[in-house]
Amino acid sequence: MAHHPAEGIPDRLLMWHRVREYAVPRSMIEKATALRVGGDWAGACAAARVDVDLDLHAVRERHGTEIATRIRADLRRLAPDLLRWHMPRVAPDGRLRPGLTLCLARYGSAAPRLVVRTPPLRADAGQRISLALWEASGDGGAGHHPHPYPDRRFRLDLHRHLWDAGRSAELAPRCGIGDTGSWASSRWAAEAELLLRAEDRDPRGAFTVRLGPREHAVFTLVAPDDSHVPDLAPLREPLPRQEVAALPVLPEAAARALPDLALLRAGLLTPDRLHPLVAAALAPYAPAPEADVPNTGPGDPHRVECRGEIHRIALRDGRLTAVDHDDGQLRREELLVALGGPPLPCLRAIDAAHRSPEALPAVRERLLHGDVSGALGAVEGLLGPRALLRDGPLREELESAAERRIAHGIYRSGLCDEHPAAAGHRPRLDRGVPHALRYRRGGRARPRTGQAR
Repeated sequence: MAHHPAEGIPDRLLMWHRVREYAVPRSMIEKATALRVGGDWAGACAAARVDVDLDLHAVRERHGTEIATRIRADLRRLAPDLLRWHMPRVAPDGRLRPGLTLCLARYGSAAPRLVVRTPPLRADAGQRISLALWEASGDGGAGHHPHPYPDRRFRLDLHRHLWDAGRSAELAPRCGIGDTGSWASSRWAAEAELLLRAEDRDPRGAFTVRLGPREHAVFTLVAPDDSHVPDLAPLREPLPRQEVAALPVLPEAAARALPDLALLRAGLLTPDRLHPLVAAALAPYAPAPEADVPNTGPGDPHRVECRGEIHRIALRDGRLTAVDHDDGQLRREELLVALGGPPLPCLRAIDAAHRSPEALPAVRERLLHGDVSGALGAVEGLLGPRALLRDGPLREELESAAERRIAHGIYRSGLCDEHPAAAGHRPRLDRGVPHALRYRRGGRARPRTGQAR
């Protein structure tokens, strides 16, 4: 895919710029918001491509009315489009982090957790996510999900402002407003205190921050002046690796600054291009608009340099046409091409628009993020509603997207066998799993690969 990088702008920001442009379309936000405000939380989830894999009636029978009521209240407060906006993503394309189980809310040590799951990479077409309940005694109906247990690093139960419409105003004070880089280090101490209390740990204990692959920083919270405001301090002595692994991990939502801040400061986005709830929270901190906004996209596909002049390509009678050439000239040029001559640049551009996705980057970006209707709308807007796609990469991309959606449907239905890479895979036990269950699972015989001692 051609990313068309802008000079001096980091690749990470360019990725987030494309994510904000295509991953959560304005039409999705408007429809999901209207349904949510009208009280239809399930309809809002459907509009935001969120599948609901939970049964509140079964929850009431198993856990009681109080837990079911609390879960229902959270579902009514859930803004699924806002959740999608803040979901973890991976470089370089900015797709949803695959195979992730992310906790949204906890209801007690013995109660289920409200979680959101992303499909594995092999079934991520459509970029759909699903809501479910996870219980320590089982996988919560995760099927063949590769990581059914809630991830410690990616969790939003301590950051409800990233999915709860009623608390979105908390975004500004907790998103790293005072930080100029990608790390929200000014918030680490306060966020770590919330983390340690939620984990029933010493509020002045130790925790880790993941800085990169196999790279962690270990800190402890201190209060030198005996005030409530915590501060960070490095450990006096390094801990063994096993003890470091057992420490609480600062969630990614707390460790990193909100990318929207960097996009606003770099001039890549204006507040009106943000999610409305995000824009409302960040409005006081948005910089003044600049006259010149960096151009990170390709040139206008409707204008072509042809024989020293700028010609237009536009829709006429539902077909993409070189409007600055008369019909007689076009017929002569087509005859010349049939005899082996070089085509006009305008005709080459029309052929490329039909064949090559590089001429239609917006289509590929929309397909990448699951916006099929938006992609088809872009194709119709460029080629006409009755355009017949010629053989080439663009047609192959649309056909491949359809095949990937079928693969996702098979995964959702549970009709597919377990992925070959997962054969014999034993899901990692979460630290919240009861000790008795952990002991039984950990005591099973495993094949020995080393020499017997």
